[in-house]
Amino acid sequence: MNLPNSLTVLRIFFVPVLVVVLLTRQPNFGPIHFEVWGVLILLAAAATDAMDGYIARKRREITTLGILLDPIADKLLISAAFIPLVWMHLVPAWMVVIIIGREFIVVGLREIASVEGLVIPASALGKTKMILQVLAGCAVILTAKHPALKTLGTILLWLVVLSAVLSAIHYFQMFWSQINSRVQQRRGSSVVMVEPKEKPQDVPTR
Repeated sequence: MNLPNSLTVLRIFFVPVLVVVLLTRQPNFGPIHFEVWGVLILLAAAATDAMDGYIARKRREITTLGILLDPIADKLLISAAFIPLVWMHLVPAWMVVIIIGREFIVVGLREIASVEGLVIPASALGKTKMILQVLAGCAVILTAKHPALKTLGTILLWLVVLSAVLSAIHYFQMFWSQINSRVQQRRGSSVVMVEPKEKPQDVPTR
């Protein structure tokens, strides 16, 4: 359990805390209400997402545990941020279905690719989507007490949905390209070159 993995575990710990804060709308201490706490928790969790990858690469501490936990922590965090917002009537349910559905699609494609010994790398579009998700989540959470931010939240939500769809298409293209190449290799290796047998020469008889 190195530092990057500890940060990933910390991000998972933030998930139930964020859900409880949003669903109970607590705590409310003076001018600092639950929505501020929700934003702070979401930003702190997002910061661990950026830090664990950076530290792991810099220290060369990339482990199998980290590779497995990091995407799980990301999916849990996004689900924890957006599903309660549907219950709070701040986000349309169909948008959250697309956002979270995309996450499951990408996980499924990566699992299939891993069975074939292939790796689908993270794309710049996927990373942009994650940043937009955090920004949209923060903006929408704040609209619970600050309705003036509703327009900003709506714009960011549409950008998240658009980036989710585009990144899902991009991941599928990468997946199909790698799988198709692997299938072509298998077909090429399975072709057996059979040389035609030489016909025996006619032997003249006396």
